[in-house]
Amino acid sequence: MSILIIEDNAQLAANLYDYLEGCGHVLDAAPDGLSGLHLASSKDYDAIVLDWNLPRLDGLTVLRRLRGEAKKKVPVIMLTARDQLTDKIDGFESGLDDYLVKPVALPEIEVRLRALVTRLRQSAAPEDILTVGDLTFHMGTMEIHRGARRIVLTRTGRRLLELLMRESPQVVSRAKLERAAWGEGVPGTDLLRSHMYVLRRALEQPPETTLLHTVPGTGYRLYALE
Repeated sequence: MSILIIEDNAQLAANLYDYLEGCGHVLDAAPDGLSGLHLASSKDYDAIVLDWNLPRLDGLTVLRRLRGEAKKKVPVIMLTARDQLTDKIDGFESGLDDYLVKPVALPEIEVRLRALVTRLRQSAAPEDILTVGDLTFHMGTMEIHRGARRIVLTRTGRRLLELLMRESPQVVSRAKLERAAWGEGVPGTDLLRSHMYVLRRALEQPPETTLLHTVPGTGYRLYALE
């Protein structure tokens, strides 16, 4: 799983990071609510571990904006010292998936994360299937097909394709695609072009029609020709 930890306690964040990475998961971490919200909004994670008392933006505000403005359905576990029933109710009413009161054993956090992600994938609804022409992307299983042909992409390729399909038939700027794939830290100036080349080759094999169109000086557009 790809997991984001939003926690301002450096020692706890490091312990979580090391333990979950040792379990085979891919981790990102943010030390405050604002940077955590940015990462959670711009990248696709399988799950998020969120503290409540955070600098710059508290955890409940992060959660509400993630569910509202960003429209992200990613499972979120609140990991906090707050143990009052009213706090738990506020959290669940704001879109929380699970609530753990510190201190908690690291194996329990990992087990709960896996359970949440498994449950979400098993309950993926029909509206989680993106479609453009004969191209389909099942968000629950991450399976991509063009007609009967299955397409296998890297995680970055899937992020780019998801954005293009959600925005179709509109043009998506290079900057927006780069943010979706890498956040603010784009590794190289020609990296997006390379990924789009690979994506186009994966999506279009003769005699299939063109789906991915380059808009010179602007970005890319995904749509099916009539």
